[in-house]
Amino acid sequence: MDLRYSAADELFRSELREWLAAELALLPPAPHRDDWLARRSYDTDWQRRLFGAGYAGLSWPKAYGGQEASPGRQLVFLEETTRARAPYVGVNFVGLLHAGPTIIAEGTDAQKSQHLARILRGEEVWCQGFSEPEAGSDLASLRTRAVRDGDHYVVTGQKMWCSFGQVGDYGELLVRTDPDAPKHKGITWLMLPMDLPGIEVRPLRTVSGSSEFAELFLDEVRVPVECRVGEENDGWRVTNVTLSFERGTAFVSELVDAMRLVEDLAPLVRDPGHRRELGHVTAELDGIWALTKRNVTQAERGVTGRGTFMIKLAYSETRQKLGELSMRVLDREALVIGGPGNFVEERLRTLALTIAAGTSQIQRNILGERLLGLPR
Repeated sequence: MDLRYSAADELFRSELREWLAAELALLPPAPHRDDWLARRSYDTDWQRRLFGAGYAGLSWPKAYGGQEASPGRQLVFLEETTRARAPYVGVNFVGLLHAGPTIIAEGTDAQKSQHLARILRGEEVWCQGFSEPEAGSDLASLRTRAVRDGDHYVVTGQKMWCSFGQVGDYGELLVRTDPDAPKHKGITWLMLPMDLPGIEVRPLRTVSGSSEFAELFLDEVRVPVECRVGEENDGWRVTNVTLSFERGTAFVSELVDAMRLVEDLAPLVRDPGHRRELGHVTAELDGIWALTKRNVTQAERGVTGRGTFMIKLAYSETRQKLGELSMRVLDREALVIGGPGNFVEERLRTLALTIAAGTSQIQRNILGERLLGLPR
């Protein structure tokens, strides 16, 4: 295991820092969080800048606009862009971190040609239609039904927590195509064109006042069979491919951001007990960062381990500790949104981390069964 960066990685870091310094100075102010058309324009503009400079899709195939760079170089990119406070993937979180990698792994050549380069250039935005009102953590219990009718699936059902449904061109959609099969066996993964008749999107307001999630209603929506990724009824396996991306590198920028928040919080800490807690949080984040580098090292050697599940569990639990500590440090100022350091907004946002992308309980079950070999 090598936790150090190579000379080539450090050269890449230096060049990236220089580019970020010049490019970030040219960016206009970020739009209001509820102006979704402006947010789409702002985020996709940044994506086009990355693509033009050769920084988009570092790990993606060159044939579709990527760079086929090493996992180590991708880690440097995420580290530097987060520390520079550059725009993140924004409204195309799903396309860049979930759907795109899934299509690379499981899609047909036609699907790759149609979608991958457009995602990287910021021309195509994706949303997610996985969870349902009664199938969140137990995702395989989903009920949205798809009935084959010639060259189409007729889809009816409801999805919850549809990330960026307001601005999505396509959605990754899980449907039940065999209601008589065991719940993990009758699922199919579809690419959903969001402009089809019968689709209704209703924004949801979160506790912090944001509206990046939505309810998605589907009333006999006719989805072409050519939009299926993988085989019919093999969607649960494809879903686990998607979730491996969601629970893996998707948290790298979050982790770097958390370490930056620790640095911002440290000058505000006066109480000795709080300083001790902050030290523990810092040590835990350092350990998770070392595990992240270990996973990257393994990936560069072609080894896929269980570290992604471990990182998701450890990071979300530690981020909760950091959020709770920041509220105690702020004292009365913790009652005010928009206070120093955005700590209140961050605390409200990260309340969901132990639920989103698989609850902590689900993660512990996965680790117990797949890593420790414990019975179900």
